[in-house]
Amino acid sequence: MVQYWICHINRGIGDEGNAMKITVLLADDHTILRQGLRALLEPEEDIEVVAEACNGREAVTMALDLAPRVVVMDLTMPEVNGVDAIRQIATQNPAIKVLALSMVHDRGCIMEALKAGATGYLLKDCAAEELVGAIRKVAQGQSYLGPKIATLVIRDFVEKEGQQTPATPEVLSPREREVLRLIADGCSTKEIAYSFGVSVKTVETQRSKVMKKLKLFTVADLTKFAIRQGMTTIN
Repeated sequence: MVQYWICHINRGIGDEGNAMKITVLLADDHTILRQGLRALLEPEEDIEVVAEACNGREAVTMALDLAPRVVVMDLTMPEVNGVDAIRQIATQNPAIKVLALSMVHDRGCIMEALKAGATGYLLKDCAAEELVGAIRKVAQGQSYLGPKIATLVIRDFVEKEGQQTPATPEVLSPREREVLRLIADGCSTKEIAYSFGVSVKTVETQRSKVMKKLKLFTVADLTKFAIRQGMTTIN
């Protein structure tokens, strides 16, 4: 059964005095941590903690009912884990920004949270000032990654990029290379077919094979590739 901690709300969400405040929902299964976060945020004049959730299911329900501007979400939550909760909130109300706040320092979990829709990610050992600043940034629609998280995300990107072997003309047969060269020179499918003495269907099949081997999807991409490789006769 979902319990709403509305007793924690000192002023109404819709009060005129709070119109410009950043409304925040705290989602963590540790009461003492939620209390600590509330005590940390309450002195900030532009931030209003409107509710607390002690599990992922409550977090989703409260977020969709109260529509806070920011949800501060732990990842290791009971009933519904933090990543799934983030995904549900982001899918059903993209206007709500989710800031993941967790002890999880694993690249896989971090990337899953970001893919699920988290706008920011911080570790729980961050400074209080950093958390406040991160809430303000994500409330404005900006992304925020703590320094340690940013390093991991960049490393993940670089490693994935490094694992991708660039395609080269050598993966193509001599005929496929000639088809690519003619495409880049601006020849139509009919013109290529005539020059080879084959049907238009045959040329279309060869073009499809070239695209598949090079992992390219448009004639424009094929042309750019051929130019970069110095395969075109057009200067």
